[in-house]
Amino acid sequence: EVQLVETGGGLVQPGGSLRLSCTTSGFTFDDYAMGWVRQAPGKGLEWVSGISWNGDGTYYAEAIKGRFIVSRDNAKNTLFLQMNSLKSEDTAVYYCAKDRSGGRTYEFDYWGQGTQVTVFS
Repeated sequence: EVQLVETGGGLVQPGGSLRLSCTTSGFTFDDYAMGWVRQAPGKGLEWVSGISWNGDGTYYAEAIKGRFIVSRDNAKNTLFLQMNSLKSEDTAVYYCAKDRSGGRTYEFDYWGQGTQVTVFS
């Protein structure tokens, strides 16, 4: 059974940092690209970042580019999102997701439960 579990969310002031983790099981982690998607209150899903199967390709939405860093540890079957210089508009539930391929397809077939990130003054 494929499982993805996000942790690391919480409350942070503007300008602060958080690191999200996504622990996975039930599939060959290093065969697949992974991504992060978020949903702000009252808004739809917004793709945030993606990373290829081996980490050589990383991709970012314009809204967070230069502030967030996506990475993965294939030995630990874990995906990360380092979030720096956080803004109030980054407040959202953040989901990790498994891509259908090892590259950049933006087609996700499994999702985690999400972790809440709240940026407040």
